Formats: sequence, structure tokens, C-alpha cells
Amino acid sequence: MKSVKEKQATAFDIMKEEFGYKAKLAAPRLVKVVVSATTGRSKDKNRNEMIMGRLAKITGQKPSLRAAKKSIAAFKVREGDKIGVAVTLRGARMTGFLDKFINVAIPRTRDFRGYEKKSIDEIGNLTLGVKEQSIFPETSDEDVKDLFGMAVTIVTTAKSKKEAEGFFDILGIPFKK
Repeated sequence: MKSVKEKQATAFDIMKEEFGYKAKLAAPRLVKVVVSATTGRSKDKNRNEMIMGRLAKITGQKPSLRAAKKSIAAFKVREGDKIGVAVTLRGARMTGFLDKFINVAIPRTRDFRGYEKKSIDEIGNLTLGVKEQSIFPETSDEDVKDLFGMAVTIVTTAKSKKEAEGFFDILGIPFKK
């Protein structure tokens, strides 16, 4: 089984006929992967720490707390409240995380039938939702009561949605048929 790094290196050869690339750098490639989770409006510092600790185990990098950009009275959220955590992965950590995500975590998802191709935005980035972090092997099964979801955003240099679809197919992202 090829790694994400090897698949990315062969993307130019596979895609050059369809899109007419003349140089290797014209083909799409990975820029970064952002893994984010919301902690809610909880004033509970333990929940923030628990989510930060689990994301650190999953990604291999310490996440940073993210503050609310504006106040929303209906949700009792004030500007500056810590309501989420995020990790930005690049380089070797990014490819290692994607290998683990595509080859280990996604197949462990219950009732998984593939991601929608409409998850790709117009500039070639893919955002995938993960309902519970327990699909990753680093999380222990005894902590089932503290499940949380996360979003995985894969940022590429693709210039269009069609280029991105071809690139993600080469990487092995499972889409619905």
C-alpha cells in the first residue's frame, strides 16, 4: 500500500494528460491539514483540557485554543471566550496523519459509505467531518462517555473543484460512487 507522500509524488504523471500540465509544480499538492473541534460554550476548563489532550494524541502536535470572534447572546457566548481548539499540520506530521486517517481511521467508522464530493469547495480544499474521535487508535475505548466530533480540512494548491476531485481520488479519499 502506497503512502500519501508516494501518491502525491505520482499525481503529476497521472493527471498531466487530463489537465495538460507541463511542469510538475503545476499539479495539485498538499499544503496543510487543519484538525479542529469545538468545546462549546463550556466554562469547564477540564473539558477544554480533555479535548486538547486527545487531539494532541491523535495528531502528534499540541492544539491551540481558539476564541469566539463575536458575541452571540442567544448562545451565551461572548467575544474572546475559548470555544474551540485547532491543530495545523504540515510536512511529515501532515502526511503521517493523512496516512493514518485514510488507511486506519476511516475504515473503523461505523456505517461509513463514503464522503460526498460536494465537500470539496470551489478553490480545491476538502473539509471532512468526523462524528467521534474514537475511530483513531490512539484514543482509549474506556473514555466512551466523552466523545466529541471534529473537522479535518485538507488544503491543496488545486485551482478548481475538478482538479481537486482528481487529486483526492489519487490520494485515496473514499467518495460515494
